Amino acid sequence: MKHLLTLLFLLGSLSIARAQHTASCCAKPGPDAMLAFADLAADPAFMSGHEAPLPLDYAPQAAGQLISFVTPDSSTGYGYEVRPAAPNGKFLFVFHEWWGLNDYIKREADRLAAALPGVTVLAVDLYDAKLATTSEEASRLVQVVDQNRARNIIRGALQHAGPRAQVATLGWCFGGGWSLQAAMLAGKQAVGCVVYYGMPEKDVAKLKALNTDVLGIFATQDQGIGPAVVRQFQADMKRAGKQLTVHSFDAAHAFANPSNPRFDAAAATRANNLALAYLKKKFKFKLKA
Repeated sequence: MKHLLTLLFLLGSLSIARAQHTASCCAKPGPDAMLAFADLAADPAFMSGHEAPLPLDYAPQAAGQLISFVTPDSSTGYGYEVRPAAPNGKFLFVFHEWWGLNDYIKREADRLAAALPGVTVLAVDLYDAKLATTSEEASRLVQVVDQNRARNIIRGALQHAGPRAQVATLGWCFGGGWSLQAAMLAGKQAVGCVVYYGMPEKDVAKLKALNTDVLGIFATQDQGIGPAVVRQFQADMKRAGKQLTVHSFDAAHAFANPSNPRFDAAAATRANNLALAYLKKKFKFKLKA
């Protein structure tokens, strides 16, 4: 009996040790903001809120060019850049929705460049030249984005801009979350950040690294990044000691995307005007009285 009890004790100890080893080696940390968005992108309810983009026949402006740049992972990054005749050392990084860097994003880059004379607008391609035309394709692209690769693309864009460049960021949906991530990666070069209904960063320690305030534009009817997410973002930014200005519109997710069948022209105009006023202030434009 004594030997049996000893054997049972040893087997029990071994089982506990195995369980502890499994928990320690295989437990996954909580997802970061963009992995959380990848999970959201797989949600059928979120996918159903993204109808296929409407057709667009658009010829980019003469100043706009597809470019490539070296990335820190010894690879190549891509983007659509609108460079002014007289660059002033200021850059606006634009981040595409989950459809990819399509003609709608190029048109938005052209629009922003026209409204910000002297500023170089770079629409950064986080999909490595892939595009989606259906919500199923877009969902897959979001889910296979390698987080390290995406960050290296942004770091490559920062190297392309140069160490003295002043950088502001702006993005929508998938790109809204990456706009915030890029502002954190930009460090002291960051002068502004606009997030259109993007997934906020939930790690307060990471938010403390921001060198700029943030303008958040959200939709109250958003089924994925709704009012509760926004309230948490506000609380987290406050805990981080950073300024966040939120404007919420009574509209659906992606309301500012002209390719969206649920595009809200009036709300988009107001949101875009807010974003432009913010960027002009951050880039120190002389505003009319």
